[in-house]
Amino acid sequence: MSERIVTGDLNQNDREQETQLRPQNFSEFIGQKKVVDNIDLMVKSAIVRKTAMDHVLLSGPPGLGKTSLAMLIAKSLGSELHLVSGPAIEKKGDLAAVLTNLKPRDVLFIDEIHRLHITVEEILYSAMEDFRLDILIGQGASARTMQIDLAAFTLIGATTRSGLLSNPLRDRFMAHLNFDYYEPDMIAIIVLNNAKKMGIELSADAKMQIAKRSRGTPRIANRILRRVRDFALVGGSNKVDQKEVAAALNLLDIDDLGLDSMDRKILNVMKSYYQGGPVGIDALSATLGEDKQTIEEVYEPYLLKQGLILRTPRGRVLSEHAISHLS
Repeated sequence: MSERIVTGDLNQNDREQETQLRPQNFSEFIGQKKVVDNIDLMVKSAIVRKTAMDHVLLSGPPGLGKTSLAMLIAKSLGSELHLVSGPAIEKKGDLAAVLTNLKPRDVLFIDEIHRLHITVEEILYSAMEDFRLDILIGQGASARTMQIDLAAFTLIGATTRSGLLSNPLRDRFMAHLNFDYYEPDMIAIIVLNNAKKMGIELSADAKMQIAKRSRGTPRIANRILRRVRDFALVGGSNKVDQKEVAAALNLLDIDDLGLDSMDRKILNVMKSYYQGGPVGIDALSATLGEDKQTIEEVYEPYLLKQGLILRTPRGRVLSEHAISHLS
């Protein structure tokens, strides 16, 4: 299966380059001003109080900078950042091992925290509130609870679907901050800054062309920028204009709305198989041969934002805008 330029996993080389392109301080973090201002205040307060920063829940679509912000928080606090993924924590012991290895004021970042199993999640309750692990030993009448003290730490939870978090877990975060899709002018600034880091020159038109087709997502803009750079360098130049960007995007099969082949496949299936809808997510998933959670979390948010599909009580429906675009 080929990598989607807009959502596919990064290979090792791309991951290293993405790390180099991440902002190095809060002033370099473009956009999401309210989120960054809140975090900056919380970090400064924690430094003055000489204690761990309050726990934070970051929500919003993937690729908008939640991991980058977690890295900046740890760096600003002078603390170590521990990165784990919710689905990777399968047992209580896995999470307990991570928590007991934390040092004072360390930052624990749990990506996709909404996918933690409820039995694993319950360990976090006392850990977040009292910096204590409550572990049940034994069964039945002989069962007893052992308490293990933890170092005061900061938990940063990242989720693309905050509605799936349980209320007990959500309530233990002191701040709930939501990331929104970027406007093209903000993406254009990010593209220009990162182009300089890559050593390539972008014309104003080329910069905006990338920005408008990046789905309001910096991660996607960076991936497109790398492919455009490759396209230009193979042509023997480090200067990129609108014509070269258009050719590269055409090669990547990204259209003028930022949709790739999979996005258009979803729209075409709804149009051809279900006469524009309504269609349920289970039926759509079966027809596409794609996991329904992937459809809901990866593809659907942008299609909804662009007004290409509508969600109704009876299912998904194609909009007139989508029908016009497909034509």
